[in-house]
Amino acid sequence: MSYKNAENVLPKDLLEEIQQYVHGECLYIPQRENAKRGWGDLTATRKILGDRNRAIVQEHQRGVPTSELADRYFLSVKSIQRIIKEWKE
Repeated sequence: MSYKNAENVLPKDLLEEIQQYVHGECLYIPQRENAKRGWGDLTATRKILGDRNRAIVQEHQRGVPTSELADRYFLSVKSIQRIIKEWKE
């Protein structure tokens, strides 16, 4: 998130109206609801985790024990079980 000088962005009358409530401080203006992006939309993290989870499920289906998968992927046994359960649903 970058900061912008309100004097350079907002009309003078709007800036004066805002200054009645807040002046000399940083003000966060949230995005509109319809402009919000989902988690992982800007990075490849969602795809990477999806690929990892798919590999975990495939290895589990081939008979690799959950404890071994946990060690291999640096996750807890509970996390491996959750991934397998969610993938089946």
